[in-house]
Amino acid sequence: MTRTAYSAPSQAAPRPQSRFWPWLDRAGRLSWLKLAIFLACLAPACELAVAYRLDALGAKPITALIHGTGEWAMRFLLASLAITPLRRVADWPKLILVRRMLGVTAMAYAIGHLVLYVVDQNFDLTKVVSEIALRIYLTIGFVGLVGLIALGATSTDAAIRNMGPNWHRLHRLAYTITVLGLVHYFLQAKIDVSAPVFWTGVFLLLMGWRIMRKFRLPERPWALLLLAIAAALLTAGLEAAWYGLASGVPAGLVLSANLDFSGPVRPAWWVLAVGLALPVTALVQSFRATPRAGKVSPRLSPRA
Repeated sequence: MTRTAYSAPSQAAPRPQSRFWPWLDRAGRLSWLKLAIFLACLAPACELAVAYRLDALGAKPITALIHGTGEWAMRFLLASLAITPLRRVADWPKLILVRRMLGVTAMAYAIGHLVLYVVDQNFDLTKVVSEIALRIYLTIGFVGLVGLIALGATSTDAAIRNMGPNWHRLHRLAYTITVLGLVHYFLQAKIDVSAPVFWTGVFLLLMGWRIMRKFRLPERPWALLLLAIAAALLTAGLEAAWYGLASGVPAGLVLSANLDFSGPVRPAWWVLAVGLALPVTALVQSFRATPRAGKVSPRLSPRA
């Protein structure tokens, strides 16, 4: 009786359509990181939908939904910009797997933001177009949305291959689109701009890190601490300048409010808190990279 050779069955290649499931990696395996981020992307939409169903959005629920989707579009857009700094500082390469998902989510919430505005205008498209053309903050927001759609439409692997270096040039527009979104956020907030000031401070923090990277400045914990402090100070100055120009409030009063902790914590302090995550993460990484005391590298150990 002859013995037949046995070989372990090879792992089946993933089905072509499996890569389109957002919680799978490129090999078709479940990625817990992608699954967690996917659920986080869905959570705000589910929360807004449930609140609407329970009539918990106040007297103007559609207006609340418009504001909610716009705010989350801004948050997810900034989250996508935060992936590269966190990936490098934390030495966590797998974070790159969720950057595209965050960007596409920002686009989806921004589209929902516009659709809800159309609903609020009773589907009067003529009025919607005229409002976008005549009201500057709507014009700015619409231009940003068009840019987001362009980035989302070219975020596929096929588009990356076909566009070559032009893909990188196009996707650098993400910074300009973020600026447009923040300006739109400021102009529609009108009275209380604490939220747009905070998110602008986060954007300044992220762009500050990119400037450090471009000029090859040290990314050690002390340098990242200075970056966090600088972003917080710029945020405080931005808030004072906005209130001074928009409502005539003396800049000194706004700046002094940052040192008054009897009321709400000002955006600059929240930006500092977010910024401190970078030096703390870098410090933790430096400890991990340091060889343990008494442990001798095999290459340096004395020969027997």
